[in-house]
Amino acid sequence: MTTQGPGVTATVKRERFRTGLTSGQIQRLPGAFSPLTAAAVESYGFEGIYISGAALSADLGLPDIGLTTLSEVAERGRQIARVTDLPALIDADTGFGEPTNVARTIGFLEDAGLAGCHLEDQVNPKRCGHLDSKSVVSQHEMLRRLRAAVLARRDSSFVICARTDARAVEGLDAAITRAKAYADAGADMIFPEALQDEQEFAAFRAAIDLPLVANMTEFGRSPILSVAALEDLGYNAVIWPVTLLRAAMGAAEEVLATLRDTGTQEAQLPAMQTRARLYDLIRYDSYADFDQDVTNFQVPGGSQ
Repeated sequence: MTTQGPGVTATVKRERFRTGLTSGQIQRLPGAFSPLTAAAVESYGFEGIYISGAALSADLGLPDIGLTTLSEVAERGRQIARVTDLPALIDADTGFGEPTNVARTIGFLEDAGLAGCHLEDQVNPKRCGHLDSKSVVSQHEMLRRLRAAVLARRDSSFVICARTDARAVEGLDAAITRAKAYADAGADMIFPEALQDEQEFAAFRAAIDLPLVANMTEFGRSPILSVAALEDLGYNAVIWPVTLLRAAMGAAEEVLATLRDTGTQEAQLPAMQTRARLYDLIRYDSYADFDQDVTNFQVPGGSQ
């Protein structure tokens, strides 16, 4: 990786992502809510990064009900993709509008350097996939979204993933029927949201030929399954969308309570990231080396 950004192009990241999805090894994508957390994900040897709409909304102090805009989401995606060589899959919600808007969304996300996105079949404005009272659009309407996305794609390696929230609304069989139709419409991967037990994960795998992504969010409707269990089930990717944000905010609240109650952060120092580790993640030395290399010259002809 260079000082100015990742060492590989967006197309290479996308091709790596596609290769990984068909490699027989599950692709592990922790959710990064900032460029710094993305750098940490890469340093721990994961295969990719997930950018969650719920985490992005929460980081902006907003609920996950479709309040964020395309420009906000694309810019956060750009910031994250810029600092890592890993492919990043981003949550594009319902596509930010009608099919024409969906087409524009794909262009924005390609330009931002993302490896792919997922679009969902919820009614706009959407809500968190693990809450009650979700509504889904008709299968026909979701197919229009997907066709617009596929037609708008300029880089054929950009991954378009179709998420269905129909399990909680119409039942498992209907969700599988929708997923098959989404595959026929050109989706590269399927994201079945809020499955309720391991048997439902297995049923989706038995019915769908495309790569599948499993959502292992905390405190939701789905059981938390290990990477090994999901790999045994035949899933191709797993995301932990809000795990890092929840962990970071839990630690932040503990420090705030300590500061309030004791007036010093000293007791929390052992749990903190050190200055040396922070500098390692942001490649502080590489910037210093780059600067010396650029400015290490003498002007000929004296002091003028």
